[in-house]
Amino acid sequence: MRDVLVIGMGTSGLVAALRCQEAGLSVTLLAKGIGSTHLAPGTIDVLGYDPDLVDSPSEALPRFVDRNPDHPYARIGPDVVRRSLEWFAERFDGYRYAGSIDENLLLPTAVGSLKPSALAPETLAAGDLRNGGRLLLVGFRQLKDFYPSLAAQNVANAKTPSGSDISARAVQIDPPTGGEADLSGLALARRFDDPDFLEAVATQISAHRDGEESVGLPAVLGVERSREIWDRLKDALGCPVFEIPGLPPSVPGVRLHDILLAQFESAGGRVVVGAEAVGADTEGDRVTSVRVAAAARTKAFSARHFVLATGGFGSGAIEMTSSWKVRENVFDLPVVGVPIEGERFSPRYFDRQPMGRAGIRVDDSLRPLDGAGRRLYANLTVVGACIAGSEAWREQSGEGISLSSGFKAASTAIEEAT
Repeated sequence: MRDVLVIGMGTSGLVAALRCQEAGLSVTLLAKGIGSTHLAPGTIDVLGYDPDLVDSPSEALPRFVDRNPDHPYARIGPDVVRRSLEWFAERFDGYRYAGSIDENLLLPTAVGSLKPSALAPETLAAGDLRNGGRLLLVGFRQLKDFYPSLAAQNVANAKTPSGSDISARAVQIDPPTGGEADLSGLALARRFDDPDFLEAVATQISAHRDGEESVGLPAVLGVERSREIWDRLKDALGCPVFEIPGLPPSVPGVRLHDILLAQFESAGGRVVVGAEAVGADTEGDRVTSVRVAAAARTKAFSARHFVLATGGFGSGAIEMTSSWKVRENVFDLPVVGVPIEGERFSPRYFDRQPMGRAGIRVDDSLRPLDGAGRRLYANLTVVGACIAGSEAWREQSGEGISLSSGFKAASTAIEEAT
């Protein structure tokens, strides 16, 4: 019998599992795959838009919560959001995070838009454009997922809150890759472990760089030794260098995942990957076990407390059938916020989508509620994208919700155990 069973290995699951394990509880982390970290840019976006660009999430959150009482942040609380970011930043040593909940950084994306983020790895945060800048954006001929000319053109046309100018131009380099003409970002990142490859990249960039330009590259500066590689490239070029996250697999997301998972395992946590939770057993208002399908058989995992971190519609944790019925797939929890037929989707992609806020309704301890607002299970908490009430893509709040809800769910489990 374990103290805590966490189902799902995205940011919310990793945070809940690690914090519980560090508190002395015995934790098993179940996952059918690697989770959402490999799809995300590795930044923590607390609140980017409300609906206009947010300069300070800490100032905006209390007003945002007052206007959106059913939002996950209203259940979590602004103070817990702040404490979760502080806890998170302390988990990273050599590969450090910069920023705070008090100010949003403004970071370039792979298409040249500017993205507000509260926390970002230092290698990305060096590209903060709140005060403008002169940029040289560098692409690799072998990397087909990043087009520096597109990014440079768009970022040069972007507007900063301060009105500062951004100038940007693009170059393409062709470092030696042993004849391979098509590499993913992750494969290219591993090439930087070779000092000769790093030297060749620095030499080719130096031939193009002019004056006071900062150098932006796709986020491929190594996986396990990225801070060291970043420092060496800055020294070789003699100028600021920053990374720009691109298409999955996200190298910064892989770094985040690997660091948190390594800490969890070092603390004594147990990880079971390739195990899909398919149902649960309950007695009254308590969950007794979760049934898991793995290796062509079903096995029950028992625990004293359970954390549901399986995600929402995107991960398939919440499904809509061809007959428009919506269900959560492990505990069969009721899904709220589902609009009536004919009002479920807007024909315009960037409009508010009525289905976007659907999910599991929770109380202030993140325990699930039924349609009448009654608590369903005393030893189950719900975290991350499966909580109802947010439009994470529109608000730029997804990783902030995942981090802070995982942090708070751990507090609930720790209190229950003590």
